Amino acid sequence: MNCIWPEPVVRVQSLSESGIRKIPDRYVKPPSHRPSLNHNAVVSNIPVIDLAEAFSHDAAVRSETMRRLSSACKDWGFFQVVNHGVDVELMRNIREIWREFFDLPLDSKQQYANDPVSYEGYGSRLGVEKGATLDWSDYFFLHYLPAKLRNPGKWPQFPETCRDLVGEYGKEVSKLGGKLMKIFSSNLGLQEDGLQDAFGGEEFGGCLRVNFYPKCPQPDLTLGLSSHSDPGGMTILLPDENVAGLQVRKAGNWVTVKPVPSAFIINIGDQIQVLSNAIYKSVEHRVIVNSAKDRVSLAFFYNPRGDLLIGPSKELVKPDQPALYPSMTFNEYRLFIRTKGPCGKAQVESIKSSSISSRN
Repeated sequence: MNCIWPEPVVRVQSLSESGIRKIPDRYVKPPSHRPSLNHNAVVSNIPVIDLAEAFSHDAAVRSETMRRLSSACKDWGFFQVVNHGVDVELMRNIREIWREFFDLPLDSKQQYANDPVSYEGYGSRLGVEKGATLDWSDYFFLHYLPAKLRNPGKWPQFPETCRDLVGEYGKEVSKLGGKLMKIFSSNLGLQEDGLQDAFGGEEFGGCLRVNFYPKCPQPDLTLGLSSHSDPGGMTILLPDENVAGLQVRKAGNWVTVKPVPSAFIINIGDQIQVLSNAIYKSVEHRVIVNSAKDRVSLAFFYNPRGDLLIGPSKELVKPDQPALYPSMTFNEYRLFIRTKGPCGKAQVESIKSSSISSRN
């Protein structure tokens, strides 16, 4: 992959703060993709689950919580968790420290400017296609796991507590991800460590993308993040509690998620869809923007080790349920979104189609 962006990178925050009243054409979405023209948008909520009840001493409570988690993975691909074990003050502090980072002068942030090879650092676009329509957002992307890919020297030096907080936060959300992986495996009828082992055991991957969605003068014409499903295993999202923006596609409608205080939003990624042979679903989602308020959210991607082949779990492949996907490493798989940018569910559906075609 080319190690430079195809065009000069423009920081969306700088555009927003310049006082423009009309967004540049590069950010204007086709009419069918604009939130203002989608009359099916509804305000609802994804399932909210008390994770502590999955470990209750009451067998009936534990069973019902596991059932609700399984149903959420099958029917929604999204849910919120409360009583998840991550310190609420840590959640608040990590969100605020990143807001402070994006409030720094542009020159201070530019020293962390990223490239399209690793994406690590301060960025403003996904995909390397010249002339592509862009999203109304900036971000900071970093590697956390495996440890050999972790380089705190690439993390922001200022605000001063940022690096320490990222380290602590990464450790805690990784633990949460491990708990959820065990639950997912058990609900699928696999050994408790089945999915985790497929991800590489303790050598799984973990990345953090901090999203900044600046105020937009024409939010009806653009998106903060275009429709896509996440290419990795599972995403643990710490949302902005004050401004809704995430929309999930459900039965042809766009559902605007209302964040529950102190909750994480969890969504299934393409790799778990593949491993579950489509029993669990990754779901299209997107982000809308706001004319009056900016937003900060943190997405922790809990991923397979990049060089392991990922395919449907053999326990879930049966004569009447053949394997829907070919095996492929995550490193190969994620090149698609890094090259093309967000494209709905085009990638996972295309490999499903190719697998089915090869059997016919």
